[in-house]
Amino acid sequence: MMPFDYKKEYKEFYMPPKTPTIVDVPAMNYIAVRGKGDPNDEHGEYKLAMSLLYGVAFTIKMSKKGDHRIEGYFDYVVPPLEGFWWQEGIKGIDYAHKENFRWISLIRLPDFVTRADFDWAVEEATQKKKTDFSKAEFLTYKEGLCVQCMHIGPYDNEPATVAAMHEFAGQNGCKVDITDSRFHHEIYLSDARRIAPEKLKTVIRLPIS
Repeated sequence: MMPFDYKKEYKEFYMPPKTPTIVDVPAMNYIAVRGKGDPNDEHGEYKLAMSLLYGVAFTIKMSKKGDHRIEGYFDYVVPPLEGFWWQEGIKGIDYAHKENFRWISLIRLPDFVTRADFDWAVEEATQKKKTDFSKAEFLTYKEGLCVQCMHIGPYDNEPATVAAMHEFAGQNGCKVDITDSRFHHEIYLSDARRIAPEKLKTVIRLPIS
């Protein structure tokens, strides 16, 4: 039996068309790590956040091989990396000043993972990898009504896609509604280390009202 793949089973959230559409996103649970700074900085917080996220994600996925039994566990593909992005004091994002980024990096959790299972995974990863995983948190987040679009190409070309999304929202009687608790959201379907920039696939999602 093939492992459950969230990208394939929930195409409306992970495989949108290249033109903007409106989607209503339900509450989901995530592994989350908060931080700030340029994601491209070799020694920055973002790189550490990645190791924490994936450390917990794979501890949960591989729990089937150990003594800790998670009730309702089924085999699955670890969902893609996601990120909420903002900068203090400005609406939208200034791509020229990535050092000012604030972010929450996320990986979706399967619904069978309880907070107790999550706490176990953080503890287990901390012991096994001799690294402090306490920055990883269990986050339940409901995004609600959003406009989303598949962006193909380099991250720095995102402003054109975002502009089209704003226009689409307006044509449909909505406006982009980024607040202190609703964010510019990206889902990374490609590994930027292995794929040419012009072929990168990123889901961009913006909250609307």
